[in-house]
Amino acid sequence: MSSVIRLVAILSLVFIGIFPRDGAAQGFSALARVVPGSAAVAPRGDGFGLTLALTQPVPFRVFTLTDPARLVVDFGEVDWTGVAPETFNLSSHVDAISLGRLVPGWSRLVLVMNGPFAIETAELTTGQPPRLDVVLSPATPQDFAAASGTPDSALFRLPDPVTNLPPARLRQQGDRPIVVVLDPGHGGIDPGASRNGVDEAPLMLRFARELREVLLRTGRFDVVLTRESDIFVPLERRQSIARAAGADVFISLHADALAEGQARGATVYTLSDTASDLASEKLAERHDRADLLAGLDLSAEDDRIAGILMDLARTETQPRADALADYLVGALGAHVGPLYKRPRLSAAFSVLKAPDIPSVLIELGFLSNPGDLENLLSEDWRARAAIAIRDALLAWAVADAAEAALIRQ
Repeated sequence: MSSVIRLVAILSLVFIGIFPRDGAAQGFSALARVVPGSAAVAPRGDGFGLTLALTQPVPFRVFTLTDPARLVVDFGEVDWTGVAPETFNLSSHVDAISLGRLVPGWSRLVLVMNGPFAIETAELTTGQPPRLDVVLSPATPQDFAAASGTPDSALFRLPDPVTNLPPARLRQQGDRPIVVVLDPGHGGIDPGASRNGVDEAPLMLRFARELREVLLRTGRFDVVLTRESDIFVPLERRQSIARAAGADVFISLHADALAEGQARGATVYTLSDTASDLASEKLAERHDRADLLAGLDLSAEDDRIAGILMDLARTETQPRADALADYLVGALGAHVGPLYKRPRLSAAFSVLKAPDIPSVLIELGFLSNPGDLENLLSEDWRARAAIAIRDALLAWAVADAAEAALIRQ
């Protein structure tokens, strides 16, 4: 049986009821879990195979993507607790593995392959325990490209793009609350940086919630978060969320880690076509690569005309973002210093590319630095950091409104 026919048959069995929908009636928990020690990637002839056992059967799909070559497995939904990517790989054909929550109700496993491999078989057996088995064999680049792509299936839909966007808001003039969109970096399948059992994604979500409360207490801001839980949100969708909220300003929150050097301290970034130092370049690569690994490729060039229009829009928003970054550096230095050796930098972060919204990215510190890690885990330090960001936004809003008044004249 071909892999496509086999896969369709399995999904049909799941949804017509041969695999029970009601887990409780069968003694199952709400989420399927990976059986400890069962997950492996190992050689199979000239190719390799993926296996893992689950506590209960779930709907799934398997497909490949190009640039880089990836095997993607979507599940509905799997609890990955206790499963680490490094425990999978026993094959020289796989360079990297990512796993985690994709969107509510769905999980994703991604294997980055070192060449083109075709799916030979993909099946979920109904034994005790149920077991997923995927076998891949070498393929020509042409055959691999022809067979690759995300399947169109209503069962595995990602959130729809934001539609019916509100009309563009006039630049804030100090006569209404400032709409601030906070973007906790990473999430779901992309945990971000990790050190000593601390993951960047939940840490930034916690800080974003704390910062939201600080901002709301002023009565001067309306605040929207791009994610409210541990889910994967594509970088471009984060911009769409901000646009739908009528954002006056967009702030992406991160706390990364670097393998080399002793980088420490907070840094504020604005958009640039090129990174302003080596650390910025590495961080931009890391942040954007998460989307690529999860199966979302942001590398396409802008349409020429659209690019010209976006550049025109940035002539107004980029100086405003630069001004906000300067206020943030000053306030963070006053409240939580020391800052990074060059606290005001620029990089080609995709998440900052909305042309119509002043956008900045704050690296609150580096999880790879013991002092920064201690700070980020400190409720008192995070409270001072939130106050610093609040003060910077308040000062920026006043200056920005005054500048808008001068422009109107």
